[in-house]
Amino acid sequence: MLDVKGVKKKHAERFGAEPAVFLAPGRVNLIGEHTDYAGGFVMPAAIDFGTLAAITPRDDGRAVIWSENYQEQVSHQIDGFPKNGGGHWSGYPLGVVKILREAGFAVPPFSLTVQGDVPLGAGLSSSASIEVATALAALHLAKSDPAREQIAKLCQRAENVYVGANVGIMDQFIACAGAENHALLLDCRSLEYRLAPIPNNVSLVIANTMVKHAHAGGEYGIRRSEVEEGTEILRSHRPEIILLRDATTQDLEKWGAEMPDNVLRRCRHIITENLRTVAAADALAAGNMKKLGDLMAAAHASYRDDFEASCEEADIMVEAAQRLPGLIGARLTGGGFGGCTVNLVQADLAVDFARRLHDEYRARTAIDAEIYRSHASAAAHAV
Repeated sequence: MLDVKGVKKKHAERFGAEPAVFLAPGRVNLIGEHTDYAGGFVMPAAIDFGTLAAITPRDDGRAVIWSENYQEQVSHQIDGFPKNGGGHWSGYPLGVVKILREAGFAVPPFSLTVQGDVPLGAGLSSSASIEVATALAALHLAKSDPAREQIAKLCQRAENVYVGANVGIMDQFIACAGAENHALLLDCRSLEYRLAPIPNNVSLVIANTMVKHAHAGGEYGIRRSEVEEGTEILRSHRPEIILLRDATTQDLEKWGAEMPDNVLRRCRHIITENLRTVAAADALAAGNMKKLGDLMAAAHASYRDDFEASCEEADIMVEAAQRLPGLIGARLTGGGFGGCTVNLVQADLAVDFARRLHDEYRARTAIDAEIYRSHASAAAHAV
């Protein structure tokens, strides 16, 4: 649980000044997996887990960052950061400040306290949360207020270049532009977006399988190369296909036979997932929860069978959810091979749903899953 007053107090005690404090949320993706790097569509929602960043200026030329979570402090000259993140937690805030300064924002020396409650390793974007919270805090000291789209791009660049993680734009964008009680349909190529309302009687129940298979990192790279291979084949017939989001199911019917079976299925997942994601936003806008649930079920099946990025435990979690009262839709969310499932649940049944899902999953796997009840929350802001 984030404690704004507590963070302010601890920062003042440690650094001797009353800070400005900013909050950036984590996120869960309702539908649209592995479509981002193909220029396609995603539909995340910000969640009520996030990162607080408390900041004050310094006069000694240093950037000093204290992590409440790790109980650790780092200190560098503002012009003397390490060349990269080095696999350390401080790489995320340091990278953001470095990228902001390189982009011309006059971030002065500072003291920063960060505290987060986004579950680590659950695929709920703790990294983008700390990046965006740090960016808002640093820009406050720099007396700058760029467009949220620009902040998202700069934070993505910090993670790509400084941390060394080849992430898409979704996580940073939803942290910057999300809205309470709404999901956000994002075109990952144009960065155009629209909000889709989540009814008040619907809760987000996020179920952590507690599984992250060791081969997931390598599999991610393999999937991307398979997608690129299929895109090249389609482009040889239709040069206007720049990214796979430009291709259609008819293109696959015409030229899919030229692809290895695994490549065909990866491409089929992404092309059909883009269609499902836009349809899901339309279903939300129309209040058609039955349609949304059907699309989430189809998305999970495609992720499992065509993209082969699910795992036994995630499939068990989704199957268990489908048998419980109150479920609207369930699927594996995030990069795959473990992590969390996202469940849209009737709000009045969410507490019982979470308890029964936990118990059924434990009975079948002997794993004590973490279940988080949440709601779609606001974008990053001052608190």
